[in-house]
Amino acid sequence: MKSRIITIAGSLGSGKSSTAKRVAAELGYRHFSSGDLFRQIAKERGVTVEKINQKAELEHEIDLATDERLRSMANEEGLVIDSRLAFHWMPNSFKVFLSLPPETAAERIFNHIQKEGRESQNGDSVESVLQATLARRESEIKRYANLYQIDVNDLSPFDLVIDTKTNNLDQVVALVLEEFKKR
Repeated sequence: MKSRIITIAGSLGSGKSSTAKRVAAELGYRHFSSGDLFRQIAKERGVTVEKINQKAELEHEIDLATDERLRSMANEEGLVIDSRLAFHWMPNSFKVFLSLPPETAAERIFNHIQKEGRESQNGDSVESVLQATLARRESEIKRYANLYQIDVNDLSPFDLVIDTKTNNLDQVVALVLEEFKKR
């Protein structure tokens, strides 16, 4: 039986948090962001999100604590989670993956930093954000393969994959809601 949990994973900068917040609001569900939790950990340690990712390659307790928090939510109902690995810890959830090329992601992240700021993350150019994004992605690929034998490039576990370069936020939210309600 499928649960009333939606897990949203995806490429860096693909709109996971924005999508998850909107979907949760539309459904009257609670929203949780493991990215926000990770940024909070970075802030508490006085480092950038890129640095905390590098530290997590050696300090496994960083990922283990985050992932334990996700596992503890597996039996909740009415929850939308944006997280790289929640789909793995919640196999009965409705699993969504948002894809976006790294170059487009860097532009979006840079614009977000310029307009609103981004806790524990900075960038003085699109190119610097792109390099940081690529480094962070490499770090995550290594960590998740080493810790959990998860290939984050394998999209087969997902119920729905959406390209957020060709779909705006309203379209993405509508697609998620439509497919979730079908099941």
